[in-house]
Amino acid sequence: MKIVVLDGFTLNPGDLSWDELQALGPCDIYDRTSPEEVLSRAAGAKIVLTNKTVLSRDHLQNLPLLQYIGVLATGVNVVDLAVARERKIPVTNVPAYATSSIAQLTFALLLELAWHTGAHSQGVRAGRWTRSQDFCYWEHPLIELAGCTMGIVGFGHTGRATAQLALAFGMRVLVHTRRAPQPPPPDIEFADLRSLFTRSDVVSLHCPLTPETRHLINAERLAWMKPAAFLLNTGRGPLVDEQALADALNAGKIAGAGLDVLANEPPPASNPLLVARNCLITPHIAWATRSARIRLMQTAVANVRAFLDGTPQNVVN
Repeated sequence: MKIVVLDGFTLNPGDLSWDELQALGPCDIYDRTSPEEVLSRAAGAKIVLTNKTVLSRDHLQNLPLLQYIGVLATGVNVVDLAVARERKIPVTNVPAYATSSIAQLTFALLLELAWHTGAHSQGVRAGRWTRSQDFCYWEHPLIELAGCTMGIVGFGHTGRATAQLALAFGMRVLVHTRRAPQPPPPDIEFADLRSLFTRSDVVSLHCPLTPETRHLINAERLAWMKPAAFLLNTGRGPLVDEQALADALNAGKIAGAGLDVLANEPPPASNPLLVARNCLITPHIAWATRSARIRLMQTAVANVRAFLDGTPQNVVN
């Protein structure tokens, strides 16, 4: 049964192995696939794996042999699930493989906003400390997280992991979620969205992208936030209205933002956040630790193996 991987480079740029997948059948692995190349490369394949390469309605309707789609990620918006369902093609994903890594990067962004370690290190290397009249100096306000309030939107795997880190730092934790767990976890308060935004010193997004959450962060909700508050997004780029966020940052309506995702990736040079005041942006790396990618590879292969055994797992459609 032929297997095709449409865009395997980000999962495995050379430090992992495809051997376990290749042991399941003839396997063509492409680093990247353009939209124009999808049909020619996937033709004849019964199993197709994709990370960010879109499998549209037109693609699926013109791949008559296709029997299985494996998404090499948690989000499955790159696949037309309705057509896959019509054709009875199971679509699987890989849930929760990067939970710890995403929570860790969330706090890496927050700590950089609070301490400006990169800017201070660059200043030292440029001779600023050498020229100082005092034994120390700082060029930005330094913020202790203990006692601050973190508002977390979404309480799935990454939201919960981020909450635990916040508690470990001595922060108060507010959570907004559609379904609050019962009984509620200790030391966590559940709040409506407006209350969370107005009370939080840090707002961190960990909710899925749906029609209801697209542009969850807009001008109105940014205006609810404290002028000294930070916004963090390690979830999905389109959760944020990027122009509204840039305007709020440049006007000093909020103090800073830390983002690992943008609406379009890679972003166009015209993206207003690339030049916005006190906006940290990392290139969608929260998922990419080697530990997380190993788990992703293992689960993706296990998903294919389960399908071949007639017991598909992690099916999303």
